Amino acid sequence: MAPWTAHDRPFLDPAVVARLGTLELKARTIVEGFLSGLHRSPFKGFSVEFAEYRQYIPGDDLSTIDWKVYARSDRYYIKKFEEETNLDCHLLLDVSGSMGYGSHHGMTKFEYGAVLAASLAYLMNRQRDAVGLTAFDEDIVSMLPASARPGHLTALLVTLDRLRTARETNVSKPLHQLANTLTKRGIVVLISDLLDDPDEVIRGLKHFQFRGIDVIVFHVLDHDEIEFPFDRATRFEDLETNEEIMAVPGAVRDHYLREIGALIERYRRDLGAQGIDYQLLDTNRPLELALLSYLSTRSRAL
Repeated sequence: MAPWTAHDRPFLDPAVVARLGTLELKARTIVEGFLSGLHRSPFKGFSVEFAEYRQYIPGDDLSTIDWKVYARSDRYYIKKFEEETNLDCHLLLDVSGSMGYGSHHGMTKFEYGAVLAASLAYLMNRQRDAVGLTAFDEDIVSMLPASARPGHLTALLVTLDRLRTARETNVSKPLHQLANTLTKRGIVVLISDLLDDPDEVIRGLKHFQFRGIDVIVFHVLDHDEIEFPFDRATRFEDLETNEEIMAVPGAVRDHYLREIGALIERYRRDLGAQGIDYQLLDTNRPLELALLSYLSTRSRAL
């Protein structure tokens, strides 16, 4: 069940978002629509202003309870000091060749991931969080340190807009490289199709946890990669190596679906066991699940 109906959020459909124009317009439309829907959500515990509050803990000064928030949520919250509300948030976007795949749903995995990154950056900026961006394939190809300075969001969106996919994937190497540079607690958000050795990917993500950093993983796959809807002889091309093979889908479908299902389940199970938030995102599905996951993780990290 979604917090609000599809009728309430027409602009969050990826096929519609793809036609909106600039990356900034896409991000602003998604986030403003999402926040508007959040106000109407029947679920308790979320609010647009949540970053300014934290839940009451026995021993807190009773005079700091915000009774207006209590009236809306039926929960006790106290106003937080400015220094309590800010986090460093680091967006990690996979720009390897495989992310360039897209079927007929409006956006490639890379375009979907870039819009998601832009939307999260826009949301983080509204929450007064410092946000940074690291783009990677087999190496780090672009990096903007986390900042909340005026103009930084624009610089981040410009950087995102200039990124392109090309090279092969090595997810774990850039993860370790970035983890070694972070000195302050915060949140790392990985956006990738995770088409790599899961042992190495999970090891790289655990490196952040070792340094006291919360991690969210958005596993972005095209709908075709999840469902394998092909029904006639098809030429498949590896977007990272340019290798091509001909295959009859009926002969390989069962094997493929077992393999991709096992990979998804492996990430879901093992990352969950490590306390890492994992969300599978189908590129033909709206983005609000990802934004809700971020807000949930952020509220726990404070």
